[in-house]
Amino acid sequence: MITFIHYPKCSTCKKAKKWLDDKNIPYDERDIKKENPSYDELYNWQKMSGMPLKKFFNTSGLLYKELNLKDKLPSMSEEEQLKLLASDGMLVKRPLVVGDDFVLVGFKEESWNEKF
Repeated sequence: MITFIHYPKCSTCKKAKKWLDDKNIPYDERDIKKENPSYDELYNWQKMSGMPLKKFFNTSGLLYKELNLKDKLPSMSEEEQLKLLASDGMLVKRPLVVGDDFVLVGFKEESWNEKF
């Protein structure tokens, strides 16, 4: 079973959820606003994904822009970035799909088709 971590008001998340439902892929649902990913979860997911940590940031989000993270992230340590991501779910790119041995960040139908 996979975990689908999303923000219910996000249009991309709605598309991703519909995609999973249309393909009858079972999942556990988690609202990123109510249950923000922890430091340890984010650390493990980033390692499992093999992606740079910056890919886990919601760069189009208001909070990202308000905090001026575009300029700040390059000089932050990985630990500081993880603590920041764990502090507010709205900073985390979504949806996130976490399986036993993979993590998908954002919704790109092509990569989702490859995984499922």
